[in-house]
Amino acid sequence: DRAQEARCAENKSRSKRKRCEVWGEDPKQDDWRRAGDWPVGMRNIGNTCWFSAVIQSLFQLPQFRRLVLGYSVPQSVLETCRSRTGKRNIAFMQELQCLFALMLGTRRKFVDPSAALELLRDAFKSAEEQQQDVSEFTHKLLDWLEDAFQLAVNASTPGDKSENPMVQLFYGTFLTEGVHEGNTFSKIETFGQYPLQVNGYRNLDECLEGAMVEGEMEEEMDAQSVQYGQERWFTKLPPVLTFELSRFEFNQSLGQPEKIHTRLEFPRTIYMDRYLYSNKELIRVKREEIKRLKEKLMVLQQKLEKYLRYGSGPVRCPLPDMLQGVLEFVATKATAAASAPRGARTPVLPAQDEPHLLDSPSQQHSVLEAKSTRGTEDSLASSSQHGQLSASLQPSDAPAQMPGCPAPPVVSEEEVDLVRTCLQRWRSEIQQDMEDLKASIARINLSIEQMYCDPLLQQVPYRLHAVLVHEGQANAGHYWAYVYDQPRKSWLKYNDISVTESSWEELQRDSFGGLRNASAYCLMYISEKVSHLAAEEGAESEAEEEVEALPPELKHYIEEDNWRLEQEAEEWEEEQSCKMVPMEPSLTLQLRELSSESGPGGSAAHFAHAADTEEPGARSLPAEHALMVKEQTAQAIANTADAYTRSGVEAALCEAFHEEYSRLYLLAKEAPTPQHDARLQHVLVYFLQNDAPKQVVERTLLEQFADKNLSYDESRSISIMKVARAKLQEIGPDDVDMEEYRRWHEDYSLFRKVSVYLLTGLELYQNEKYQEALSYLVYAYQSNGALLLQGPRRGVSQPLIALFRRKCLLKLNEVAASLFVSGEEARVAEGVSILNELIIPCMHLIINNDISKDDLDAVEVMRNRWCSYLGREDMDAALQLKLGELLPRLLDCSAEVMVLKEPPTIRPNSPYDLCSRFAAVMESIPGAVAVT
Repeated sequence: DRAQEARCAENKSRSKRKRCEVWGEDPKQDDWRRAGDWPVGMRNIGNTCWFSAVIQSLFQLPQFRRLVLGYSVPQSVLETCRSRTGKRNIAFMQELQCLFALMLGTRRKFVDPSAALELLRDAFKSAEEQQQDVSEFTHKLLDWLEDAFQLAVNASTPGDKSENPMVQLFYGTFLTEGVHEGNTFSKIETFGQYPLQVNGYRNLDECLEGAMVEGEMEEEMDAQSVQYGQERWFTKLPPVLTFELSRFEFNQSLGQPEKIHTRLEFPRTIYMDRYLYSNKELIRVKREEIKRLKEKLMVLQQKLEKYLRYGSGPVRCPLPDMLQGVLEFVATKATAAASAPRGARTPVLPAQDEPHLLDSPSQQHSVLEAKSTRGTEDSLASSSQHGQLSASLQPSDAPAQMPGCPAPPVVSEEEVDLVRTCLQRWRSEIQQDMEDLKASIARINLSIEQMYCDPLLQQVPYRLHAVLVHEGQANAGHYWAYVYDQPRKSWLKYNDISVTESSWEELQRDSFGGLRNASAYCLMYISEKVSHLAAEEGAESEAEEEVEALPPELKHYIEEDNWRLEQEAEEWEEEQSCKMVPMEPSLTLQLRELSSESGPGGSAAHFAHAADTEEPGARSLPAEHALMVKEQTAQAIANTADAYTRSGVEAALCEAFHEEYSRLYLLAKEAPTPQHDARLQHVLVYFLQNDAPKQVVERTLLEQFADKNLSYDESRSISIMKVARAKLQEIGPDDVDMEEYRRWHEDYSLFRKVSVYLLTGLELYQNEKYQEALSYLVYAYQSNGALLLQGPRRGVSQPLIALFRRKCLLKLNEVAASLFVSGEEARVAEGVSILNELIIPCMHLIINNDISKDDLDAVEVMRNRWCSYLGREDMDAALQLKLGELLPRLLDCSAEVMVLKEPPTIRPNSPYDLCSRFAAVMESIPGAVAVT
């Protein structure tokens, strides 16, 4: 119809975009092309990561996806719709329809939600408000969808929403019953996203229990004691049950919102039976039982606390420990009594400088009082029997301090034995009492935990479908979603343009909170029926089938977008083919310098001239590697003088080949040390340590002897070089896989580059040039990671690079933050530049790869440093505004393609120079080991 045609025309003009807007500066096609039917990401167009998280969670619900893609409004409704709100809602629905169609059938890795977002943004005043009112945005989104579907429903009355599919899918009802000032009340309310408080609760069930019960309810109220209280009971649960976790609160003293970072656990399956009105009577009984158990638990915990914190004053200790101290004191007196002559009496008072074991008579009385908590006649009798004796043995202060205090000055051995026996028995009984108390507390806790494990209360399960996560503070942050993919039976992480496979463990770490600034703010559960339908549809249907079932205009829209993608790809390839790829400076320059040192004329000048005539960059990597070790090769040739004279050039080459191979083989077998890496000395050491194919090793060594730069000897070197070249010509494609041969040399070239970048980064770090050092270390880490994927000896120690990359980042963050808070315009600009050009790109590289705990902690430290400046009274408004612009980029790790400038190219060192630098740097760093 006309409306659909107009919409298609508008979409066609709207969806034309510049290629750079979609791809950024990344030239790798894998980064912007979709892989098969893998879910697509969504572009962040500025503080819109929340939209991506919400839409991706909804799109992965087959019922909702079908509703949106099948949405249509009767022509009569379109013609009679006069309200601005109605027209806007229809337009938004149509844009969402186009977005869902692309998410289903596009060949792009991510889609652009700009058109739908522009309509939604009009409901808010400013970009700053959008970041703070994410919850309101989500409510607004669902309200618009509900209103748009209401226009398409032929309801008998305008206010009747019972036939609205959005209401049927997302909305439920609950009954509130209560007492207020002696009057009972009851009302039924509708809910979409059910709000839950987080503070003071450990898990989702505790949150729900706190939300469903407020105050005390009494069926029979006394006119003299009126209590307030209310209960909520779900009367109808929606197929999609959404909990909104209130993790933001307004700090009245600071005058700004704050985020609640406390830990809150939630299960993969929650049973809603205990919150249903149909189970009200049973649940009330169980709640009373839990209340009784908690009261009993409190009494037991108080008793146990008396044992654990015995005594008075600031210093308290467990009662068994105190009795043990008394026992040890009595033991010393018993030893003294045993060593004294028979019949003699031992002083019981402590020496003048000896501390008293019991500070006061009140503490001694507390022993008996704590002992009496067992509650048995036996223990009470026992305590009473020895109370007077124990009190009589209370050490008093020294006579010099309290001359008028009566106390037994001496005690016999028999009396000491009696006291010791009593104390030992009391200590054992008290320990048993404590164990009994702990066991009783554990049993009660278990009873409380299992109170609702009744099979009758496990009839209404809801499975976790999606978790929406927020990282950051109240004023700024980043949002992403974890969604359970039914067909793949795994969790997927939707982080703007990135969609990656995840795990329940990663979800827990990012969502529960308490460890870092990330935590869940919204939980989406689906009923068992919806879960089964999603699993069945995922198993039976494919994305192509869903695309084929789309209306013709949506299929045409997808085809046009995919055609434009191919056009953009062709344009890009043409641009790339026209670009001159910059190459690293050839070692021909180094050759010229070395050859000029050997003097003009002769063979040296001849071969130097031959090298000069080669095209720049034309030298192959094997030739480059042969040139690097030409001095070692020349020494091997020099050692064959006798064989050359005695048996000729063939024998000399054979001997030199085997002698050099043996030398390098033994060098490769040497145990590495922190200051020595033999791989830097020779390419073949690298090959041998990584088990390169024999044909690759032999050809590489033969190529060394065929190097035309071996001009140290007029006859012998040139003759050996010619024979070696002839043998190279005899090696055919069946003897050596040249593609494999090339890859091995590329790996060694990259290994040397990583080593040079690492050494340069460490040297710059030691000289406190952190900005320059960071670039080298970042590129060393990225390249080294690619090498280590092929084997542990392919690269250098990744933890070493990561350690100093992390140190550089933390140092630079301190510098940038100090410059920023100075308030001086030039210094602020410098701090922002460091943040934008180095810190943020590097942080994004770290987070978007396999991040270690140390790196994660460092990132949190850096982010917290900047978040701590929010709302500071000593920071002016302009600086706060600039901080608000920086924080989303600092916290959002996927909103844009981050490019870190490659550091300046370093001229390659000779193997000996590189080894010397390596040894010097490693020796200067205690405990540093670059060799795995």
